[in-house]
Amino acid sequence: MEKSSSIEHPILDLIKNRRSVRAFSSEPITADKINSLFEATRWAPSSSNEQPWVYLYATHDQELWHKMFECLNESNRIWVKDAPLLILSLARKTFTHYGSANAHAMYDLGGANSFLSLQAVEMGLQVRQMAGFSHIKAIENLKIPDIYEIGVFIGVGYPGDPTNLPEKLKQRELAPRERFLQQEFVMNKTF
Repeated sequence: MEKSSSIEHPILDLIKNRRSVRAFSSEPITADKINSLFEATRWAPSSSNEQPWVYLYATHDQELWHKMFECLNESNRIWVKDAPLLILSLARKTFTHYGSANAHAMYDLGGANSFLSLQAVEMGLQVRQMAGFSHIKAIENLKIPDIYEIGVFIGVGYPGDPTNLPEKLKQRELAPRERFLQQEFVMNKTF
């Protein structure tokens, strides 16, 4: 499948400037900026306006940050250690209004996470979402009730110096972003 690092059609600067960084500055994020990240999620669309997302967050100076950090795979711990903010995204499995299963909760959570990511870029921050973690450890460490499905952990911070990363990660961090061309995933026909 063909990829390119050039933007072929006009898109918002927020999208152009969004990256999944691994190099974070340890500079703290103010409470008002943290609140703005979650305010952005509040306005994300969702099935039946259910807003099934729930976020746990911690700043680097809190014990909760370390409990969250312990849940991550070693490959993520290597670089996320400097992120001043860790977030865990979760989705309620059932509709609050109907009591039935919400088959679209994780889709809605992904949309809310995207809103959070774009709000971060607007404020000079960057986000990296992580699927590399122990679900069991997260449930134990964070006492997550069974009514929630775990989404992803999210590292948030100001961009840091990529030269501080291990060599393999530094190369990946400095490489241009590549994306599949539209012709690889957009069709104006049936299969």
